[in-house]
Amino acid sequence: MINQYETVFIATPVLSEAQMKETVDKFRGIIQANEGEIVHEEDWGLKKLAYPIQKKSTGFYHLFEFKADSAFISKLETEYRRDERIIRFLSFKLDKDAVEYSEKKRSKKQEKETKEE
Repeated sequence: MINQYETVFIATPVLSEAQMKETVDKFRGIIQANEGEIVHEEDWGLKKLAYPIQKKSTGFYHLFEFKADSAFISKLETEYRRDERIIRFLSFKLDKDAVEYSEKKRSKKQEKETKEE
């Protein structure tokens, strides 16, 4: 069954910009190769962590919102665990209310950006 999911991962802060882009491209490719449809994507950049992870106090955050088969999530999380560049990740299924909220939030953001131009 196709559901809508949101996944956020934190990559190690020692990556160069090119390595970070490569990491994001890798996970985007994994989602698309498994018949996932990316609905939205956000790069949150380098942020301070709430607590140190692997002796690091910052990390690169990236969000994917996508539609995929429910069996795919375990594959994606296995890939996160195998990649030494990923220090934390969280994936969750969006219910219909969360999907609506996310769409409203995106449209408001687009309206705001359009007004600023």
